[in-house]
Amino acid sequence: MNPPQFANTPDALGAPGAAGTLPETLEREIRRIYSRSPIYGRRFPLHREPLRWSCYREMPALSKREIVERGHQSFFEDYSLVERGLADRRFEYENTSGTTSAPMTVIMEDGWWAAQTLRAYRASPILREFAGRPHRKCVLAPVGCSSNLCPYEDHPFPHRYFDGTVYLNLSSDPFAFSEAEWDRIVVELQATQPEIIEGEPVYLSLLARAAARRGVTVPSVRAVILTYGKASLQHSRRIAEVFPAPQVDLYGSTEAGYLFVGEAFRDNSRVIDDNAFIELAPWRPGVEGVHQILVTTRGREAMPLLRYHTGDIVMETPGGFRILGRERDLYFRPDGSLVSASDVDAALPAGFSCWHYSLAQTGDSRWDFLYVADKTADHRAVGEALSRLLGPGVRVNAFRRKSIAPAASGKFALLKPLARDA
Repeated sequence: MNPPQFANTPDALGAPGAAGTLPETLEREIRRIYSRSPIYGRRFPLHREPLRWSCYREMPALSKREIVERGHQSFFEDYSLVERGLADRRFEYENTSGTTSAPMTVIMEDGWWAAQTLRAYRASPILREFAGRPHRKCVLAPVGCSSNLCPYEDHPFPHRYFDGTVYLNLSSDPFAFSEAEWDRIVVELQATQPEIIEGEPVYLSLLARAAARRGVTVPSVRAVILTYGKASLQHSRRIAEVFPAPQVDLYGSTEAGYLFVGEAFRDNSRVIDDNAFIELAPWRPGVEGVHQILVTTRGREAMPLLRYHTGDIVMETPGGFRILGRERDLYFRPDGSLVSASDVDAALPAGFSCWHYSLAQTGDSRWDFLYVADKTADHRAVGEALSRLLGPGVRVNAFRRKSIAPAASGKFALLKPLARDA
């Protein structure tokens, strides 16, 4: 049986095993995961003989929904040890949006998030200079996504400063921030003088708007990290107008850590080999070079993941990979061809400018294009351009808005097709 395709470099998997068996590094990590978390042995018992690819393929993929339904306790033989670890800070916990209907609790060992972030920085030519040395960073993102500290309404500035990082926002809808709140955020940004700004792209786009309106520049910024959500080219351009520093696309999740890193909009994202093994699984017939990903984490003590189905889709490119986004946020034309947010970016008329947009399907052949901008665009030109993108018989109506609401998690979707039957 042929081995599955991995996005990692060949060296990351380890030396090839005998015919039909797994590379040694991958097999060693799988056995370590089995030894740490009883959930896997209960789902699929493992034999002592060298693992063959046929056995690997029989291991059921782990989904977010299964984690929620089984509970995070199922990863541990004796959860009382975890409870004591949480009390003495050997473990941390984080709540994240595991499914659309229920939150997911993630247990992580103390120091894991910082260590895997360091490995992500070392894998990036832009961020490498900051790895292992003190630097200042400001984060603006959904409050549930910040991994070592989750600031809420009653946390004043000193308590949002953690190991050189300032968490700027206190709630999760940047369109709801008052002008006084933006005043505070911009003042803290100026006071911190960060070398790195990190955040969800919509949040950072609106931060750029707030800074521009106040005539504020932050020349200390040397890198901008776009993470927590899918960025549009419009976000990138608006951010660059105010913070003209190299932009990094850093993809991952709270439960899996950082998985891919690359230059934003350069289609050169690469797997962070030291953090995870990334299996490229078949997705849909007729869509060449586009894959689901199954993640096996490396070196995790608490809640290690084995063949974890993230729900994200990637596309192979000559320079590496492009992260297309969530499976549910991709659209298929009637002829079976794929449309992603990157295609929407490319289809928008030259000269179009906005702080954020959302293209939402309202019927079989009807879509609404909502955008937040300082000036009203040519709605006819925008609608016609997007109609051509989406296929024959499609009509798109454009509307300028003051705000676009996020999901309950605080995240935004650029492309919102109607839900498809499974």
